[in-house]
Amino acid sequence: MLGLLGLDASAEEVYRAMLAHPCKGVAELAEALGMPERDIRSSLDRLHELSLVRSSHAQALRAVGPELGMEILLARQQAELAAQQQRVEASRAAAAQLIAQFAEQGSSAGQPDVEHLTGIDQIREKLAVLTHRVRAEVMTLAPNGAHTPESLRAAKPLDGELLGRGVRMRTVYLDSVRNSPHTVEYAEWLAERGGQVRTAPSLPVRMVIVDRESAVIPVRAEASCEAAVVLTGQGTLTALCALFDGVWASAVDLGEAGRRDESGLSAQEREVLNSLYRGMTDESIAKRLGVSPRTARRVANDMMERLGARSRFQAGALAVQNGWLPSDASL
Repeated sequence: MLGLLGLDASAEEVYRAMLAHPCKGVAELAEALGMPERDIRSSLDRLHELSLVRSSHAQALRAVGPELGMEILLARQQAELAAQQQRVEASRAAAAQLIAQFAEQGSSAGQPDVEHLTGIDQIREKLAVLTHRVRAEVMTLAPNGAHTPESLRAAKPLDGELLGRGVRMRTVYLDSVRNSPHTVEYAEWLAERGGQVRTAPSLPVRMVIVDRESAVIPVRAEASCEAAVVLTGQGTLTALCALFDGVWASAVDLGEAGRRDESGLSAQEREVLNSLYRGMTDESIAKRLGVSPRTARRVANDMMERLGARSRFQAGALAVQNGWLPSDASL
C-alpha cells in the first residue's frame, strides 16, 4: 500500500508489525513474520533511513506513530517532487546558456535565428526596441536581486505604457527582493496596473521573452552586461518558454512572504539546506539567493541549530534523513 511513498513491501510489513507489537525484537519479528533475520535487519535499515523507526531510551528501535510516519513520508515525497522540478528547470537553463554561448561563438551569417549584442548599451537598446514592439506578453526572470531606485524609476514609463495597452507582464524576482522596500513598492505599482510579480528562492538564468517569439539571454550568467544574444528559433523558444512557465508555476506571489511547506521550511531555508548539502560556501549561497554573505551565514546557522547539526554538511544530511530534502539532493 505504501510503495508510492517509498516503502517496499517487506519494510512496510515490518513497520506494521512493529506498530502492532512494539516490544518485539529482531528475532521475534522474524519468527512472527516468517522472514529471515537478515531481511528484518535490512528492512529496519530502510525504515531508519526513512525516519520511521527511532532508538528508544533502552537503545531498542521503536516505530514512530503512523500519523507522524505518514507526514514524514509525504514530506519526503514532496521534497523529491520539488527537487525533480528544480532539476528540470536547471537542465533547461543549462541548455539555454549553452545555446547562447554556442551562438556567440558561431557566425552570424550562418545563424539567421540569432542576433549578437555586445555591451550594456546594445543590450538595453535591443530590449527597448523589443518591448516597444510587444503585442501580447513580456516574461522576465530577474535573478540579480533588488533593483536600484533609479533603475525602477527609469522603467516605469515604458512599463506603464505597456500595461496601459493591455500587454501581459509577468516577472519572477528572487525572494530576497522582499527585503528591498523600493522594489516591493515597484512590484505593488505594477500589480495595481495589471502586472504580475512572483518570487523564487533562486533562478536558473536571466532572461526576457517577448511575445513568445524572441528571447534575450546573456552569454555568460556571471557577466550578463558584457554580451547577450537574441534567439528567435521556434525550437529554442519553445524550450525557453517551457523553462519560464515551470519557474512561474513554482514561484509565489510577492505578497505571500510567510508561506512555508509541510516541514515548516520557507523556500529560502530549503534552498540553503540544499546548498549546504552540496558543500557551497556562504559567498556562493549568497550570490544564488541574492542576499549578503552575512545573511546566508545567518540562515545556515539557524538551520544547523534547528537540526542539531555539528557541521554544515551534517545539516544537509539530517535534512535528507528527516525528509526535508530528497535523498539525491546533492545532484
